[in-house]
This record gives sequence, structure tokens and C-alpha cells, in this order.
Amino acid sequence: MTSYLFKNVRVADGSAAEPSEPIQVFVDGYKIAEVGENIPASADETIDLTGKFLMPGLIDCHAHTIAAESSFARNAELPDSLVAARASLVLRNMLMRGFTTVRDLGGADYGLKCAIEEGIFASPRLVICGKALSQTGGHGDFRGRFNSKPEVRWGLPLGALGRICDGVPEVRRAAREEIKGGADFIKIMANGGAASPTDPIHYLGFSREEMLAVVEEARNAGTYVAAHLYTDEAIHRAIHAGVHSLEHCNLIRRETADYAAAEGCIAVPTLVAFEALASEGASVGFSPDSLAKVEVIRSKGMESLTIMRDAGLPMAYGSDLLGALQRHQSEEFVIRGSVLPPHEVIASATSVAAKLLRMEGKIGTISPGAFADLIVVDGNPLNDLSLLTRQGQHMTLIMRGGVIVKHV
Repeated sequence: MTSYLFKNVRVADGSAAEPSEPIQVFVDGYKIAEVGENIPASADETIDLTGKFLMPGLIDCHAHTIAAESSFARNAELPDSLVAARASLVLRNMLMRGFTTVRDLGGADYGLKCAIEEGIFASPRLVICGKALSQTGGHGDFRGRFNSKPEVRWGLPLGALGRICDGVPEVRRAAREEIKGGADFIKIMANGGAASPTDPIHYLGFSREEMLAVVEEARNAGTYVAAHLYTDEAIHRAIHAGVHSLEHCNLIRRETADYAAAEGCIAVPTLVAFEALASEGASVGFSPDSLAKVEVIRSKGMESLTIMRDAGLPMAYGSDLLGALQRHQSEEFVIRGSVLPPHEVIASATSVAAKLLRMEGKIGTISPGAFADLIVVDGNPLNDLSLLTRQGQHMTLIMRGGVIVKHV
């Protein structure tokens, strides 16, 4: 592999409110080898970054990479070959926005991970939960009230978001099967959702015993549980059951945020999803009932950021977009930036995200031994977060694992 020496580098990684003074970064193979002021190493190529800013590759902790359709019900009806082909385009577009690692929250399988690591198509590094676990009538059940056909529980298509499991024995088996199939963590639907037809937002879904069983299975496998959550009650009971990754959290209250922080949880807000659905949801097929649920969630989103920050609850970056709305992935930076300091917003997609993915020191950092996942920004993102939007327009170089995938 080619080695690179980046000169006159000012790092904006979210660890401070201002970028670093100019330094050098030496990339050897797929990792960062040295970071310092006067690196003596000889590189195959030297790149002068005077006037530009270097960032770690961005990390999206809540994405749906197999959701080229805005409807999971329709997506689940497509042949696996078509879903995989479309997913390759979704993932490539994410990479071109500067996201070099993506955590999929329902659908993507180990085969996609293998294809990525074999270099079959350009993509971010992929972290997966396999199929999300849902109860009958929950956020993973898209049959509708008048469809009484049995839900498919085994041999699910690639385009399906999740799988149905009811009762402790079935929940345990489903969790074990996802882990056997290559899941890096387990995802559960522990609250009602906007995109699903029969679960109001207040719906709690799994029993406490079922959640405790899932958490035990994840811990037995050395991993953790992420849960789809909106209401304060749902969040509190999930924390009590041992859930670690709290997705969305729009309706959280201060006492529960304090509890989550004390238990070492990490939240993953996804405000851009609700902003995009509020403006474009009808055009991509969301029903009036679903859009009404979106508004309930959206209206409290900005307040939730302040509540969680004041409680000291770490927040990782998430987008949670589907279909054509995936193009808004980077706009979460600007939305959060209207409430939070820019360096904290950037940290949500670098160091905080790396901690959630249990990949600290490997991703989300520009330091020796880390993967050479790097982006060069034409302008200081600590002054203007919108430089991270517009489909990577202001990113003059993107490197993933030591391989340059964009250089203009």
C-alpha cells in the first residue's frame, strides 16, 4: 500500500473548541503511523494541507444501509440481489459524505460486511446488529391492522428491518441467532414508532423479562443492546433492564437523563430524520397517521439535546434516514449545532461514536495505531458545521483505511 505524509495539518477532531496548531501526520498502509511536528519518515506521497483542516473519518451510529426504499414493508418484498446492489450505492454515497464507519440499526447482514472488507465496492466500515428484534405489533411489524397472515420469523429477506419474537424463550433464541450470524450488537424495539402502522408512540412493547433476557444474551456474548426509544417511561425501563445504547430519546426528561448518565449509557439522537420526514414524508409515502406521530416526536427533539447535555449524558451521531431522504445524512451536524457547541457536535461523530462502537483508538481519532480514516475539509468546520454537509462538496480528500477514495 502507498504511504502518505500530510504536512501543515490543522486537526479539527472535536476534542477542543479550536483546531490544533500545524503538525504532520504519517500514514503507512492502512493505519496512522506517526503524528508530530517533524516526522522523519519517507513517504511515497507528500500532501501539503496548508489552509485546510484534517478530521477523522466521520461515524454515523444510526443508519439503515439496506433501506433504499422509504417503506420497510416494500423494501422487505424486494429480492436480496436488488437490495444488496442498492445498498452498495447507499453505502458509497455515505462514504463520499465523509462517513468512514457506519453502524446499521436493522437489516444489513454479515455478507455485506464481507463484501465491503473484500473491496467489492467502496463503502464505510460497517457495524451491524443483523435484524432488529421486535414484538408482534411493534416497530418491526409492518403488516397493518387488517393483515392477519403469520409474520415470517425465520429466513428473513435482506431488505427486512427486523424479526418478530414473543416471549422470553423466543427472544433469547432470536438474539443468539443474530449473534451467531455475525451481529456486533443487538437492537430491540422498546417503544412505538412513526414508520410502523399499529404501535402508537407510547407503546412499550417488550416486557421487562424479555428485555432482561436480551441484555443477558448480549452480555454473555461480550456485547450490548441498543433500543429504539422515544418516551421517558420507555427509556427509564430500558436503562433499568441494562440497555446501553439509547436511540432517539426525543421525549426524555432530566431525571431519566441523569439516570442514563450514571449507568454509563450513550444516547443517539436522530433529529434530522424527523425534520426530513416533516418536510418530505408525504412525498415518499408516509401516511397521515405516521406523519402525526413524527410531529409528536419532532417537537421535543431540540429540547432533548439540552436535557441530555446538562445531565452529562454522552450523545453519539445518528441520522436514521430511509430511501431518498438518505441525502440529508450530514444535516444532523447543523441541527445539533443550533443548540450545542460545534466541537461537541463533531465529537459525537468521532470520539463519542468510537466509544459507543467499542473501537476507541481505532476510529474517530487521528493518533498512531488508528485506522487511516481521514477527511480533509476546505474550511474550518469548528466555525461552520455546514462545511460537513452538501454531499461532501467541501471535502477535498477522503481516505478510508489508508486508501484515498476522493482527492480533488
